[in-house]
Amino acid sequence: MLKVFKFGGASVKDADSVRNVATILRKHSPEKLVVILSAMGKTTNALEKVLNAWYESDERLNTFIQDVISYHQGIIISLFPDKNHPVYFKTDLLFGELEGHLHTPPSLDYDFDYDQVVSFGELISTTIISEFLISEGFNCQWFDVRELIQTDNTWREGKVNWETTESQIRVQVSGFLDNPKSGPAIALTQGFLGAATDGATVTLGREGSDYTAAIFAHALHAEEMVIWKDVPGLLNADPKYFSVTERLASISYREAIELAYYGATVIHPKTIKPLQNKDIPLRIKSFVDPESEGTVITQNTSADSLIPSFIFKVNQVLISISPRDFSFIDEQSLSEILAVFADNSIHISLMQNSAISFSVCVDHNERRLSELFEALSKEYKVRYNTGLELITIRHYDQATIDRVLEDGKTVLLEMRSRLTAQFVVRPS
Repeated sequence: MLKVFKFGGASVKDADSVRNVATILRKHSPEKLVVILSAMGKTTNALEKVLNAWYESDERLNTFIQDVISYHQGIIISLFPDKNHPVYFKTDLLFGELEGHLHTPPSLDYDFDYDQVVSFGELISTTIISEFLISEGFNCQWFDVRELIQTDNTWREGKVNWETTESQIRVQVSGFLDNPKSGPAIALTQGFLGAATDGATVTLGREGSDYTAAIFAHALHAEEMVIWKDVPGLLNADPKYFSVTERLASISYREAIELAYYGATVIHPKTIKPLQNKDIPLRIKSFVDPESEGTVITQNTSADSLIPSFIFKVNQVLISISPRDFSFIDEQSLSEILAVFADNSIHISLMQNSAISFSVCVDHNERRLSELFEALSKEYKVRYNTGLELITIRHYDQATIDRVLEDGKTVLLEMRSRLTAQFVVRPS
């Protein structure tokens, strides 16, 4: 019996949280476990801040680096009172490697540098937590996921070489799980990361640790995958935007893919397919209340339409693209425009076209959008609005629409299908 557990940053944000993870794992100790870990707390955001300071020659760079180091050292000191514990040496090596990297000039390929810098979050967190589990008596082995998941060199959105990846996971991880030296085995590794064929670190997309866990579950024919969150399961709305939410006790793979595609942050969009291909259930459970039922995601579609779901995406940009000579937006034009979006790795959340205009809604990424606008402006007029919200309702009715459009929101673009309604709005 093998299960794959994924713990996100909130579940390992401080020393007490790490101890709580150990408590959860102890309750499952008769089982073989693969544990996928994210960076601790908001470390990814902190490392993005470091990266930008590095690129901008910001004099605060060393301060930002020290903030990251001090945060982790505080957790280490609380978990390991003995200053001679090997974790101090191992993490000092990682801190030194990070500092050394940042004291050389950037490569000027931002996405490549992003992967090399931000990946330290997962490497540090797994080093600390694996050492803690070993100190607590667990039969835990740390694996470098970059030796297991092989990707191409699409920086920040690595595409997995499934054949090589599955082979490497089965040989290395199964070899340990099936032949543990003592007691039930825990194979622990990093989420979010992989490596290109030349060994360079590649990330799998923001919040990609869920996808990592699904890759392992697929390769190892897991009985179940569990994502441990700070919510009681998959909710029909983000509590940040709705004071009253409902737990979705059960939904299908299809519905989960739709929700993830539209921006539900509990599940990474790529997570579902590897599980669905082998009919592996996915559970969303609370690390705050581990005994609660959570949400189960399977092939069963019977409960999909019982509760409407609301997805809010903030900091959105609505872009309108039109030919300079009032010619039609035809199939050839659309293919050219979409190729520019693909070349700049910009995901379109909503699109709509008329005879002479093509409108899309995307996340606000200043660096990528400036390059996109420059490329499109060679052939097209480009206008855009920032500071918008994208609201998606699955299984909507008029009451649910009225609910989200109250408080004077201005609707700039609207689309409805049989099951889904979407609105790009300017907040009041």
